[in-house]
Order: sequence, then C-alpha cells, then structure tokens
Amino acid sequence: MVGEAATVAGPSEEEGREGEGELSEELEEGEIAEDGEAEPSVARRVARSHPLEYSWTFWFDNPSAKSKQVAWGSSIRSVHTFATVEDFWSLYNNIRQPSKLVVGADFHCFKYKIEPKWEDPVCTNGGKWTISCARGKSDTFWLHTLLAMIGEQFDYGDEICGAVVSVRGKQEKIALWTKNAANETAQVNIGRQWKEFLDYKDTIGFMFHDDAKKLDKAAKNRYTV
Repeated sequence: MVGEAATVAGPSEEEGREGEGELSEELEEGEIAEDGEAEPSVARRVARSHPLEYSWTFWFDNPSAKSKQVAWGSSIRSVHTFATVEDFWSLYNNIRQPSKLVVGADFHCFKYKIEPKWEDPVCTNGGKWTISCARGKSDTFWLHTLLAMIGEQFDYGDEICGAVVSVRGKQEKIALWTKNAANETAQVNIGRQWKEFLDYKDTIGFMFHDDAKKLDKAAKNRYTV
C-alpha cells in the first residue's frame, strides 16, 4: 500500500535543502531582494507543489449537534478543501485521527462539490462498501483509504464519491461511497481493490443507498467480496 500510494508522499528534506540552496545562490551575501526579484523564487516554490487529480473536501458531523438537528445531515459541516499533496499532509497532520474522535462522530473526505449525503445528485444512485474494526483500530485503515482515493489507485476511480469513518461505542466503521450502485463490475472491482490496499481479510458487503433509505436496518448487501 505504501508503494502504491507513493503519489501522495510528502516532499523530502533533500528537496527542501535544494530549494534553500537555489534561493541563496540568487543573491549575494547581505544583499536584500527587491519585491520584483523575489517573485521568480515564489513561483518556483509554487511550481514544486503536486496537484491531485481532483480537489477533495473534509467534512465533520458533530455528534453533539445530532440530537438537536431538525433534518438528517444538517449537522454536517465542511472543514477544508485541498487540491495538492502538500495541502493534504498539512491538514492530515493537524487533525485528530479516528481513534481520538468522540463516540458518535463521523469524519468524511469527499470529492469537491459532492456532499456526503444520500440526497446529493452524484450520490443518490450510489451505494457503499463498509469495513468494521475494534475501537481505536481504524487509524491505519483510514489513512490508507485516503491515500488510495486521492492518489487515484482505483481502476474505477471515477466511481468514487468519497469515504467516511464513523466512531461508535463498540466499533469503528469506514465506508467507501460510490456513485453508480447498479454497475456491478465497477463496484466489485472497487471492493476487491480496497481490501487489497488495506490488507483486510474479512468479507465486506456493498449496500445500495436506495435500499438503506427504503428498508433502513432491514436492507441487505447486494454484493460481497
């Protein structure tokens, strides 16, 4: 998984030292750069950023607000949108991992402009794969899921809407949302690849959002891998 997600690896210290060397060579010792002289250096630093295929948004569903909400989903708030490898790591390294979130919390990462709701036009005909693990054990699964998504490791990456980690009293769950539930070939491929990326050994199931809306807890998995 680490090798496959190399596209979202952070910048190396060597690159940083190289950049510092380039800047120091541009000016004589003690010389103060004029405003115009500094601009090329800034441009080069920006050019070194690594853009992702898609922009992504982190969302947080506050458990303390759920009991007060008028409608489902009204407690979900966007946190930040990122579009480069560097932005992702700066965010990830400064937010709590799932094991540190309070019980009842849901933390989402979805493609920009797709809201983590059944009602979103992109999600409405979709579904989700779900894995479960013991409390405090989802941190690595969550990180590898994020790296696989934003690093475009899935063969059917266009089908991916996003992922959510849910912290509950006895377990934690991670769900991978996709947009065309009826496309069995794509969904089964995504499920199999996800298990490979996570080295997850248990069977996982895929549920249609439409089934979940109509049948609630009586809904059954349509696909399993």
